[in-house]
Amino acid sequence: MDEDGYFGDTVAESYDRDHGGDDPTLIDRTVECLKGLAGSGSVLEFAAGTGRIALPLLASGHDVKGIEMSKAMVAELRKKETGPPMDVVIGDMTSAQVPGHFSLVFLVFNTIDNLVTQQAQIACFKNAARHLDKGGRFLIETRVPPLQRIPFGETKMAFACSSDHFGVDDYDLATQCYTSNHVWMKGDQHQHLSIPFRYVWPSELDLMAQLAGLELEHRWADWDKTPFTHLSESHISVWRKPEG
Repeated sequence: MDEDGYFGDTVAESYDRDHGGDDPTLIDRTVECLKGLAGSGSVLEFAAGTGRIALPLLASGHDVKGIEMSKAMVAELRKKETGPPMDVVIGDMTSAQVPGHFSLVFLVFNTIDNLVTQQAQIACFKNAARHLDKGGRFLIETRVPPLQRIPFGETKMAFACSSDHFGVDDYDLATQCYTSNHVWMKGDQHQHLSIPFRYVWPSELDLMAQLAGLELEHRWADWDKTPFTHLSESHISVWRKPEG
């Protein structure tokens, strides 16, 4: 690791390619959904990363700002910009402050799991609530913990196997923590990366939202707003700050 933690220059330079962040159809669906939720108000992205979503949303005419801990990821965002620079605060999404209030705060791509304690995840909700206008919304996109796929007593689950990438998650069910282990093969070079996470259940997120003064408004299985069911592998959840 360097000063940018697990998301330094090496990871940032290949992040979109290695983590499925360059799918234009998915990006378009995501942006359209976010636009509908934001209305005419300003938008704040937690963990803005390389600008995969924030920049297309900005280009659509919305006022968009971001918080991002990794300077290397923001450097990649800057390379993509074609207009005036987007306002990005370098800091932790659990505590960093951005001037103003927003109609929508969003956190996508399973990034809530990057906060590896329950206390940090609660702090993220409270920070989102601080930034929201009355009636504003906080959206999270993340996966449903895939524990049903792991045999009883096992702790490891493969999630990637291709000619240039192996991936195995290692779960600790007692703490809800897990580690994603990646190996990329590029020519005769091998790159290994292990990143810690904490998985969180939809009902647990709802309780965190309540602690932050937010109320569940929507829960969908995908960006097309497919109904969420017991078979859904991921969810997009939206909580709203009361008007009163």
